[in-house]
Amino acid sequence: MNTIHASRGLAAFALAALPLAVQAQVTSSTSDSDGVVAETLNPLTVTATRAPRTADETLASVTVIDEAALRRQDPTDITDLLRGQPGVDVSSSGGFGKTSSVFMRGTGSASTVLMIDGIRLRSATAGSPSWQFLDPRQFERVEVVRGPRGSLYGADAVGGVVQLFTPQGEGEPTPRISLGGGSFDTRRASASLSGSEGGTRYHVAASRLETDGYEIVEGEGDKGYDNTSGLVRLSHGFDNGAEVGAHALRARGNTEFVGGNTDYVQQVAGLYGELPVTESWNSRLTLSEARDESEVFSSFPGFFDTRTQTARWENTVMLGAHEVIVGAEYTEDEVDSTTRYVEASRDNTAVFAQALMDFAPFILQAGLRHDDNEAFGEEVTGSLALGYELDENHTLRASFGTAFRAPTFNDLYYPNYGNPDLESEESESIELGVRAQFERGFWDLALYETDIENFITGQRSPTNIQQARIRGIELATGAEVLDWTLRAALTYTDPENRGGGNIGNRLPRRASQSLRLDIDRELGDWSLGGSFVTQNHRFDDAANEERIGGYGQLDLRAGWQFAPLWSVRLNLDNVFDKEYATAQYSESRDYLNSGRTALLSVNFGQ
Repeated sequence: MNTIHASRGLAAFALAALPLAVQAQVTSSTSDSDGVVAETLNPLTVTATRAPRTADETLASVTVIDEAALRRQDPTDITDLLRGQPGVDVSSSGGFGKTSSVFMRGTGSASTVLMIDGIRLRSATAGSPSWQFLDPRQFERVEVVRGPRGSLYGADAVGGVVQLFTPQGEGEPTPRISLGGGSFDTRRASASLSGSEGGTRYHVAASRLETDGYEIVEGEGDKGYDNTSGLVRLSHGFDNGAEVGAHALRARGNTEFVGGNTDYVQQVAGLYGELPVTESWNSRLTLSEARDESEVFSSFPGFFDTRTQTARWENTVMLGAHEVIVGAEYTEDEVDSTTRYVEASRDNTAVFAQALMDFAPFILQAGLRHDDNEAFGEEVTGSLALGYELDENHTLRASFGTAFRAPTFNDLYYPNYGNPDLESEESESIELGVRAQFERGFWDLALYETDIENFITGQRSPTNIQQARIRGIELATGAEVLDWTLRAALTYTDPENRGGGNIGNRLPRRASQSLRLDIDRELGDWSLGGSFVTQNHRFDDAANEERIGGYGQLDLRAGWQFAPLWSVRLNLDNVFDKEYATAQYSESRDYLNSGRTALLSVNFGQ
């Protein structure tokens, strides 16, 4: 325990010192001739506003994990990238394809929206996305937006939004191949081809992961996992600026758990057309479908298949320095299951508008959305953000936003459990923040409070009786110093239960303190790096009686380009073989994360 405290102290000192180092670089540093440094440290993001904005222009708390970071870290699980990021907490029932929950700013896992190329993916019965079944090698970029986004994305965007982007293809045909293996008899392979010709861009990819796994619960035997993923993306741009495109991502496989195993499918597919109606008016129509399917083989066998079909029409109008976005959206959820639900489908109709106004040095953003759901009625959400450019490097921001979490099919209709009279959870959030943006560095500080009413809770049947108040502070910073790439994040969250019989307790499975450091260095043909994540204790139950201890984990990585287009990479995770957990299987029995894990891969391609 003393070692963990010492590590935290050292890391906290480094985090406090990094913004000063960033600011010291301002007058002496210049960006690369191709602008790569500036783009990396102040990247364009579309998730926060549904329009291209640099991180400092979004007036939101944003984290972007770009292609370079994805390649350096080379994770086997999306949650490995998210763990410890500002305002993000992850709880899992073991590694390698086991159930994972992502808590954004202390809200529940069903209160974080997951998007893949603009298509929402989730289970309509459980409410949460199956993060654990997505292969990180299929994506080139991750955007994490913290804070309510109900006015843009509708239901469940209470804590924030995570969007994963797949490659579009550009330039000459570019093949990539990777083969690897390591601990727990893990085997991994992937291949892709991308490029463009004329106005057509393309990207196709496939990947396979197999592992025998390990004992996620002591004495219960190894629990394996396999995943086969495929991706196709195609688009064509016309001379008049119009564009049409199609893309599809599918992952399927099997994961073992204590007492059985599950076959799963995760799939998104979409068609879109974009047309510049005038020089200042752009219109886009998107048709999409998302599937979350699982078949359980255990003492209680059965299948749960959910499908979400969406039609979205979005119009962007430029008014000088200002931008207005208006549109409409229709969504239909369908459930097919061995469990007979009273209702197996529902639809939702929404209209929305957003204004992005630039009155330099002031920036104003406002949004409003109306949802009409067949199952739980009407909801109106809104947002208002004001930014002020203190100088060319510092931007002050303040925002207010509302959001709601919709009751799931399980909440409403599960036999002998569901409550058809449930109302949606409703939230109000305020945030104050300041971002300092330099050519070779940045830091971002945010303070927020979220109040949630009509908390859905209950073991025998869900009811709207609880309330929650969540307060927090986040500090994120990063810098490019010589050949070093540095990133750091410090989070304090107070997710307090304010209703029922557990007033004053921390909400289950959330840590209140978190620190993440990422350090990488290029040395000619070699690259070296590491990540350190530490979190304090959490509780597995609402009564705060089942305590799960905190942990600190160090991961190391190294790469060597031994020939043109050829490289080898070694990842060593949990270097000190720490045994820790973020969830419990039963009282006093934890779901264990993997110990020390090594993975070696050989790669071909740019």
